[in-house]
Amino acid sequence: MSFSPFSEQRWSALVQEMGQLLGQRGVHPSRCVVLVPYAQLMQQAKSAWATGSAGASFMPRFETTHNWATSLQAARGPATPGVDDIRHDMACDWLAACRWLARAGLGAHQDVLAGALVEAAWSVARVAAAVAPERRADWGRRLSQELTEGLDSSLLVFEAAVSQLALAWAAASRYPTDILFEAQADLLIVLDGFQADPLAEALAARFGEQCVRLPLAGPAQPRGDVLLQSAADGQEEADRAAACVLAHLAQGRAPIALIAQDRVLTRRIRALLDEQGVVLRDETGWKLSTTRAAASVMALLRALSWDASTDQVLAWLKNAPGVPAQTLTAAEAALRRAGVRQWAQRPSSLEPVAALAAQVQPWIDSLQKSRPLSTWLRDLRQVLRHSGQWDALVTDVAGQSLLDGTRLQDGQEVEFENVSERMSLRDFTGWVSQTVEEAGFSPVHPPQAQVVILPLSQLLGRCVNAVVLPGADEIRLQASPEPPGPWTPAQRLLLGLPTREELAASAQAAWDYALQFSRLDILWRTADAGERIMPSSLVQALQLQQTQTVKAEDSRAARSLSPAPMPRPAPNGQALPVTRLSASAYEDLRRCPYRFFAMRQLQLQEADELDGELGKRDFGNWLHAVLRHFHEALQAQPTSVEAEPLALIDAAAERATKEQGLSDSEFLPFAAAWPRVREGYLAWLQDHEAEGAQFVHAEAWREVGLGPVTLIGKIDRIDRQADGQALVIDYKTEARTVTSDRVKSPQEDTQLAFYAALVEDDTLTAAYVNLGEKEPTRTYAQEDIVTLREQLMESILSDVSRIAEGAPLPALGEGQACAYCAARGLCRKDFRMDSNSAEVAA
Repeated sequence: MSFSPFSEQRWSALVQEMGQLLGQRGVHPSRCVVLVPYAQLMQQAKSAWATGSAGASFMPRFETTHNWATSLQAARGPATPGVDDIRHDMACDWLAACRWLARAGLGAHQDVLAGALVEAAWSVARVAAAVAPERRADWGRRLSQELTEGLDSSLLVFEAAVSQLALAWAAASRYPTDILFEAQADLLIVLDGFQADPLAEALAARFGEQCVRLPLAGPAQPRGDVLLQSAADGQEEADRAAACVLAHLAQGRAPIALIAQDRVLTRRIRALLDEQGVVLRDETGWKLSTTRAAASVMALLRALSWDASTDQVLAWLKNAPGVPAQTLTAAEAALRRAGVRQWAQRPSSLEPVAALAAQVQPWIDSLQKSRPLSTWLRDLRQVLRHSGQWDALVTDVAGQSLLDGTRLQDGQEVEFENVSERMSLRDFTGWVSQTVEEAGFSPVHPPQAQVVILPLSQLLGRCVNAVVLPGADEIRLQASPEPPGPWTPAQRLLLGLPTREELAASAQAAWDYALQFSRLDILWRTADAGERIMPSSLVQALQLQQTQTVKAEDSRAARSLSPAPMPRPAPNGQALPVTRLSASAYEDLRRCPYRFFAMRQLQLQEADELDGELGKRDFGNWLHAVLRHFHEALQAQPTSVEAEPLALIDAAAERATKEQGLSDSEFLPFAAAWPRVREGYLAWLQDHEAEGAQFVHAEAWREVGLGPVTLIGKIDRIDRQADGQALVIDYKTEARTVTSDRVKSPQEDTQLAFYAALVEDDTLTAAYVNLGEKEPTRTYAQEDIVTLREQLMESILSDVSRIAEGAPLPALGEGQACAYCAARGLCRKDFRMDSNSAEVAA
């Protein structure tokens, strides 16, 4: 059963009208060409003719301009495009754009201007292709004089140059459709779409009385049933849209048109429908750059850079089957433990890293020097084979598209043999990136699809039984779309490009056409990225009319789920004896025994980021290193000169920056706070030493036996006071209130007491030294540290003994202990039932 009130009837009417035209003019169907607006309608038109022509043996040639030109050229023989012709292939056009820029003296700016030039040339090429080849050069010269009016300012010199070069390039190019200006047909019928096609109009003018133009849309029909749905966010919108499609399928309304307004939203909906086994035909596809194949190749190219980060190299090698997984895992663990941020700075002393570098560094070195493009492609193909990536690309549909688009298949590089200019690694990486960014990828179309994904403008002429239109908000469905390309309104008018008014009229026509389908679901979201958004003005106008529009109920099927909360895990750590214990490990045990079990006994440590943004913790680590170097230098060179400590601490800061591999840009956050911290610390140090305290050790590593366990740790600093007692100091860069709370609640804070346990003096003192960025450095002494040390050691012995006896280690963490816990996913806190609650956490 068909639910479409007009598509089949319109095609039937068109077939009858075309048959009458052929009869009236005495034209045999085989001598008639019918131009349709887009390729997907060719088969639709053929089927309509076969159904409505009363068994006629011949049919007209249903073509698009591109398809017609291709068939004519095939009959004549292959044509070789010129080296500078616009080909709408970024792999070739980017190189041509660089040549045009070099001729104009702008070769030094090709990284910035090449992409803009290609975009401008592609937009004007559609108009240039509609000019007869013999008149195209004069057309370009005539428009060039007027094109840059108003762009004579020195601030717009690049814009003017790109405009002139784009026009000159388009006017000098030959196009595959040029052969149509020589085509012959007894009758040309042009089926007009929503937007004028310059080439179709030019051919209509050339054929004159032998051309008839018919509107594909036909007379307006009564509006169908329109169902409106709003969603809270993008995910809910995708869920609701997929539910609408499934509801239509359940009622036998296939095929269904799913309108693609937003690429991300459409892919979400597609994933939901794929899970339900729905057969889809995606006519929009997505950018090749978003595929796994493109990501794999781009990861390799980014890893080749001289300043490639360790993360970039690891990201490439994780997609390289040619590298043994065991070798890569061991090397990654070693690199992360050592904190090696740059691959070039990897230490050769680490055996797993050396083994990995021995295999992959020759591949990296082979792709460093400049070379012609054809050589780049051959050498890159070799590295892809060595790394094991080649086979994955060859067996993947998207990988095949990438290999064809970048000419990486065997022998395809000969297309660029005439490109003699040498390209650096940076230039070649840019060329590959631009090529995959502009190329599209569409999955293989199934023979029979239940759902067709298509743009709103290509709904014209489709015989579908229902339409689902998500993304109908003010951002994705604009009543007045932004004109593409870099052209100003005056330039668009001069060049014959669609104006904003024409684009708005085309959008309105496509919208009105969609409203004629008997089943139409329109969906939009009310918030996006935390911002409130409105429905499209087209939707708002529809709501104001209040005719045949219904606010639809949520079509998602409700499911009844029985809560199945999980109890707190309480593992037994008896089989993993605790033999070594640090202050942070014991803090984990006190805060949450399960965290201690998972991260200390099982050693399930999370991998640290090597290339993340620097934060408060990084500043603290840097500051610790600075103070160590400063005090060791001061100890080696005692002086009474007031300026000397300032020079020494600045030298220590420079040394710590180099040791941690911080660039000037990365050091900027530290540099802003450093002068205040430095002045505050030096003032504190002067008062501290005036009391008779003397520096002894910095970053002192200690190991002390305590029954069956060894206490280990690194003490920030140990001083000797005037009375001879040791002073254990721990630096803090945290808020003052946090440090103050530590000494106010000594039974809750284990850090100073643990460090005191590492110092085997019978008498000692301990304190936190808070180095504030905005406030002076201050000491927070911990009173009666010896008693606290004894209490802590007793607690450690008791806890270690209970673990050895098999005491459970339950997940008891709460508050901040769980907010930043790497083991949270293991203990399933978000899905378990607490003892005082029967609700499942969200």
